[in-house]
Amino acid sequence: GVLTTRFLQNGSRAWRSFATKKFVAPPMTYISGEEMSWYTMKIIREQWVEPFIDTSKWEYFDLSCNSRDDTNDKVLHDAVASGKRLGAIFKEPTITPTTEQVKEFGLKKPFGSPNGAMRRGWNGITISRDTIHIPGIKLGFERPVFFERHAVGGEYGASWKGVGKGKVLTTYWPEDEKEKPVIIDGRVLHDDESAVVVYDNPLDNVEDLAHIFFQRCLEANIVPYVVTKKTVFKWQEGFWQKMKKVFDAEYKEKFLKAGLLDKCGGELIHLISDAATMQIIRWTGGGFGMACHNYDGDMLTDEVAQVHRSPGFITSNLVGKSEDGSLIKEFEASHGTVADLWHMHLRGEETSMNPLGMVVALLGAMDHAAALHPESQAEVTKFTLSCREAVYEAFRTGNGTRDLMGPSGLTTEKFVEWVAKNLEARMAKEGPAEIFTGEKVEAAPSKKLRKRYQAVDEDAMKAFFDKFDTDANGTISFDEFVDMTLDLGIAPLKAEELKKDEVRDQMHAEAERL
Repeated sequence: GVLTTRFLQNGSRAWRSFATKKFVAPPMTYISGEEMSWYTMKIIREQWVEPFIDTSKWEYFDLSCNSRDDTNDKVLHDAVASGKRLGAIFKEPTITPTTEQVKEFGLKKPFGSPNGAMRRGWNGITISRDTIHIPGIKLGFERPVFFERHAVGGEYGASWKGVGKGKVLTTYWPEDEKEKPVIIDGRVLHDDESAVVVYDNPLDNVEDLAHIFFQRCLEANIVPYVVTKKTVFKWQEGFWQKMKKVFDAEYKEKFLKAGLLDKCGGELIHLISDAATMQIIRWTGGGFGMACHNYDGDMLTDEVAQVHRSPGFITSNLVGKSEDGSLIKEFEASHGTVADLWHMHLRGEETSMNPLGMVVALLGAMDHAAALHPESQAEVTKFTLSCREAVYEAFRTGNGTRDLMGPSGLTTEKFVEWVAKNLEARMAKEGPAEIFTGEKVEAAPSKKLRKRYQAVDEDAMKAFFDKFDTDANGTISFDEFVDMTLDLGIAPLKAEELKKDEVRDQMHAEAERL
């Protein structure tokens, strides 16, 4: 294909487009990052995308540290403007440079994370983080797990100052200057060192988040939950109330009809964040969704990633809203730039990078772009389905990367080549894409293959196993398993017991407050 490059006024590369003689993909914004994730997506574009797709309508932005530095961050503002205009965005993982990296890369200053500018520019509502499942392979959760993480407010938008002894007064000044200011809080600081933190939790778009969340759960046939710490953090009550109001008015009957509230007493369940932490470990069957505040969503989805093997099997999609009410969707993987593999690659060593999260994100962005431009939807859908199936088949047939296949897995380059050949054969066939419908579930490789296993004390593990293998027969019976879960505090609880726990937490919090 033909590669064209456009330049900013100062001569730095702003965006480029790829052109081939294949079908024309609808416009979308492509944001590139750096290190191993950038390299892997580069060869994927060359071998999976360019042979079949004319991407001349894609707008490409280089958000590497050096590009942001060269353009004084104009490239970020241009990328945000492009995403707002086109409505479909794919983003590779990027680096938010540390003080050491500022020196290493020769940057003029430490540029902040681009995510804040993107969420503001695209009127961010929620960050949808879902488990990725490979048909025919068992990962962590049996069925999908959905998360809606409120995209605004909370600790991530906080301002703070380190101070000493003195007084702090927090005052709200109404937009209407005729109204009197309101003192939110006043307190005396007695310590020589304190950190004073101020943030707010915007609630105007929670109704939009509720619709997105409940619609997705209903379509996927999974049970919805709302997670807060409102028993202690009273300001989180508004989030729960808005979610419940939308659910009761517009979704409750639909969920009841679908049988999704049968084990929830026919109601939308609220979970205290502490309880949600435990349930994520217990509910390995999946089939549930959780909606929560910004910080809780970030922490809890990290836990979901661990249960589901790694962040590489979790999506991370920002959903915003344009002025005309249409949804702006940005798709990315939930992992970072994978610096350790990048340094191995630079040293000329073999690597085995699993690009599944990035590929699912790229294909999701293409599908959303096609939904916004239906005239090309059939062609795009055949490609995206075929590409997904080619990647899935690689893992099912033992041709995946080493994080799932073990030492016999393919290198980064060999994996990309294998999928490219499979994709070529699929795209050559007439008609719609072929979808795997087999029921076989293959066991995932031993978790001993993970890098962190070297830190595990096997002798201590054996002693722990022997503690519950009371008859010393080398296996754990169901009764022994029950004893173990009770001892560890991870035994699944009935829905009515969860409600009782919430009431007890609330009473305890009230007692502490008094």
